[in-house]
Amino acid sequence: MRQSLTLDDLIADLQTAKQIAIADRNPNGIITATMSQAKLLGFDKPVIKDVHSDDVQTISDLMNELANDDQLLPQRISHAQDEY
Repeated sequence: MRQSLTLDDLIADLQTAKQIAIADRNPNGIITATMSQAKLLGFDKPVIKDVHSDDVQTISDLMNELANDDQLLPQRISHAQDEY
């Protein structure tokens, strides 16, 4: 009989998927696994950096920033490969 999944189990499974995506140099897989982890951990909510409304940034904004910067994604992939 299988025990109920825990948050830790789900995060570990997504980390495994992320590792595979990194090894396969699959940016979409890395992003999907990272976004899924962020959502499970509640990091997809706005983060207020300052009292000014212009300083609010979401995970979606960060992902758009990654998508619009040609050099940032390869740097993140390289960093992730070095880390794992």
